[in-house]
Amino acid sequence: MQCGRVGGRHLFKKSPEDTISSGLFRLLYCMQWTDRIRQTKIFLVIAAIMIAVVSLLVSHFLVRDLSNEERHKMETWAEALNALNNADENTDMSLVLNVIQSNNTIPVIVMDADGKVTDYRNIDMDAKTATDSDAFVQQYGKRMYQGGNFIKINLGDSVQSKDYQLVCYDESTMLKRLAQYPYWQLGIVMIFVVVAIFALLASKRAEQNKVWVGLSKETAHQLGTPISSLMAWVEILKENYPEDKLIPEMDKDVKRLELIAERFSKIGSLPEPVDASMNEALAHVVDYMNLRTSKKVEIVRHLPNEEVIVKMNPQLFEWVIENLCKNAVDAMEGSGKIDLTLTDEDNRVVIEVSDNGKGIKKKDIKNVFTPGFTTKKRGWGLGLSLAKRIVEEYHRGRIFVKESEVGVGTTFRIELEKDEKTAQKS
Repeated sequence: MQCGRVGGRHLFKKSPEDTISSGLFRLLYCMQWTDRIRQTKIFLVIAAIMIAVVSLLVSHFLVRDLSNEERHKMETWAEALNALNNADENTDMSLVLNVIQSNNTIPVIVMDADGKVTDYRNIDMDAKTATDSDAFVQQYGKRMYQGGNFIKINLGDSVQSKDYQLVCYDESTMLKRLAQYPYWQLGIVMIFVVVAIFALLASKRAEQNKVWVGLSKETAHQLGTPISSLMAWVEILKENYPEDKLIPEMDKDVKRLELIAERFSKIGSLPEPVDASMNEALAHVVDYMNLRTSKKVEIVRHLPNEEVIVKMNPQLFEWVIENLCKNAVDAMEGSGKIDLTLTDEDNRVVIEVSDNGKGIKKKDIKNVFTPGFTTKKRGWGLGLSLAKRIVEEYHRGRIFVKESEVGVGTTFRIELEKDEKTAQKS
């Protein structure tokens, strides 16, 4: 804790180390939660893949074994049919008929050497006439034969005899269902994994929102006390040194700190948007940046002659543009050109911030708005993430990297939709 004396009053405030430690703890907590969510998603995906592989393997071996078993059954059935065709007084007809009639699940079609159907069993068909039924069975038998699911029964004495029958068969309904089962199972597992991941992402987002709100309000609270103290000191300096030209500049910077604290205090609550001039907001940002950046940095405004009125929170939106400009200055390493372009389209307003800095690698573009991601040697990687929240959640807009090339530069694009009243006015 630190103590200061202003105007006979003692002002107590937390040290900067306390403020940084509190904010750092919250940030680390957020990052750890994000890591846990990422690990859980990876675990769910790996588990789903393992379930899929094991299910497919088990199903494959089971279907293969059942298919072989049905093949053996049909061979026995074909032998029984052959025995029936060649029956004499020594043939046990009851046994032969029991074998033939025991097949109640496997579709079978018996065809002669000319390809004509002589008998069939367990065939499901939806035919209105006998002719349609015969045609359906004939085509079905040909498909079985072409698929290799047939057993040849020689009726003559030699294997090369042209007098034979073809016992064509298909997989039973149970075997077909079993073959399809793993795919239904995988579909259900994938739906479960997707729902679980979405639930985790929603939980992660809600938790991050709490952390952001807490971090922002804590920062605003911690800044409030030293800012009040600085304001008091500035007033004393004005009274004691009324002719000093630097004191008004100090006063501007203190008020700037007060504005920053106010911005942080509004994070987490939905500020009421008002009709404001985007031209004026961008002009404020350029004026502020020009006073606090190197003369080697040129900020060029490309603004339309007409005022562009948008429903927004000017303080928060100006902070977004400032953040993009500061990142551009860092990317140019203190020397270069920033183009700030405002375009008024029919149903939206477009703001682009371009620089000729070092650019962003393609593999990093998708991560620039992720909390904690930064390419700087110093920094927490919070600016762009907070800017994205302000644009998308508070202003219902979009912010993204329009284009970036290493060694050439980067362009950030913000799109804000107009409401009906504002669009009509423009």
